[in-house]
Amino acid sequence: MVSNILIESAVVLPVDVFCDTLIIGLFEDSLNSEDMSRAYGKPLANLINSIFRDQPECSRFAETSIIYNTTECGAKRIILIGLGTKAKLTLDKIRELSATAIRAAKKLKSRTVATAMYNSDHNLSDAAISIIQGAILGGYEFNNYKTDPKASNVEKMIIVGPDLRNDQHWLNMLEDAKIIADGVNLARDLTNHPSCFMNPSQMAFVARNIASQCGFEINVLDKCDMEKQKMNAMLAVTRGSETPPKLITLKYLGNPQSKELISFVGKGITFDSGGISLKPSEKMGDMKGDMAGGAAVLGAMQAIGHLKPKANILAIIPCSENMPSGHAFKPGDVISSMSGKTIEIISTDAEGRLLLADAITYARKLGATKIVDLATLTGACVVALGNVASGLISNSDDWSQEVIRASKQTGEKVWPLPTFDEYLGQIKSDIADLKNSGGRMAGTITAGLFIKQFVDDLPWVHIDIAGTSDIDKISGYNVKGATGVGVRTLIQLAQNLSTDAC
Repeated sequence: MVSNILIESAVVLPVDVFCDTLIIGLFEDSLNSEDMSRAYGKPLANLINSIFRDQPECSRFAETSIIYNTTECGAKRIILIGLGTKAKLTLDKIRELSATAIRAAKKLKSRTVATAMYNSDHNLSDAAISIIQGAILGGYEFNNYKTDPKASNVEKMIIVGPDLRNDQHWLNMLEDAKIIADGVNLARDLTNHPSCFMNPSQMAFVARNIASQCGFEINVLDKCDMEKQKMNAMLAVTRGSETPPKLITLKYLGNPQSKELISFVGKGITFDSGGISLKPSEKMGDMKGDMAGGAAVLGAMQAIGHLKPKANILAIIPCSENMPSGHAFKPGDVISSMSGKTIEIISTDAEGRLLLADAITYARKLGATKIVDLATLTGACVVALGNVASGLISNSDDWSQEVIRASKQTGEKVWPLPTFDEYLGQIKSDIADLKNSGGRMAGTITAGLFIKQFVDDLPWVHIDIAGTSDIDKISGYNVKGATGVGVRTLIQLAQNLSTDAC
């Protein structure tokens, strides 16, 4: 997905910009009149000060107030957005505020929206990036299946302020912010689509389009190819479905001189019924989103293809349905994997780790030097961390710290979980090398440790996004439905590696 919103920058006082709606941020510990006049222009500063005196609550965090009496400025109307206190205004909160403001502007059917810089303590570049990303992410709607969607889209967004730059580097930076947000919204689209449309073949179709646009190497394995590769763990999962599986690989070489090849692996279960270990019918429809990890990898790769960081990335997305049938794999079965390890099936609803086992083995075969996998893997992660943070399991302190650094830079929270050897006993089988489920206790940890058995000595990070990939109501810059979590962390990781390579 590529949003149609046009991003511009204007080195002018906000009072002088012509637009449908002007967004102005207001701190609780607000600017003095002189500073406000310098930042916004005297007529606008006087108007805002008078409102602030009468309604100081309008400066509370995320409070919105609409001003229609704007005869002394170029905007038809003004949205005041409360910023809270300056000391607590993080970049992620700027994204949240921008999302709240843009939704208010959309309700007013605004086509052209200008946003004044919030005069935060952050540098102008970081703040502008957060404003743009928050607006694009917060204004996202998924209306593909509505016959009368009635969407009100903002067509142009102007970042305004007297201290802004307007050179090509600045404009490129604003465009890069849009590219990243578009990557997130692509992942949201893929995850929000019903599984009757977004099946493995359609995932491969999207991947081919990205490869064509970005000049990636692409290879899509079908069932016969997987059989030749002896991907029997993945093939076991696919047996119950009439829909053929696909395993997608995309390769981007941004630094051909480097031997480093970072693999992003995303679970792509396009519908998970649980198989023979059938899930309860309540909310089973949400299992169309069990491919959110694969969607995140595709969203990240679309952005990486346009941003062109100096890093080498190998994306692998194993895609399949998990369905019950007379051909489906069963609890009690013993299957082999591409690595040669054998697996006792305890639950057919612990299928994602089987796909990841073969996908990671394949990544190693293709020369990956480090791995990050993303998966909606365990309900236990939702219980442990809710929808605030994703769980993280790793075999490398150094590599996990790199991923955590990227997550902090983007505001996508992750939380490391322990990998004590004592947990391994839960996935030890009496009749095979491993069990595919260690039971309910420490379920996120044992699932991660299962995947770890296929990594060997490569630095590896597993991110369980089961609790963060979807929300049931608007929260900040995330709207109801898929969040696209993981996309920005993967992009930031690639950009950090690019910087380190210079």
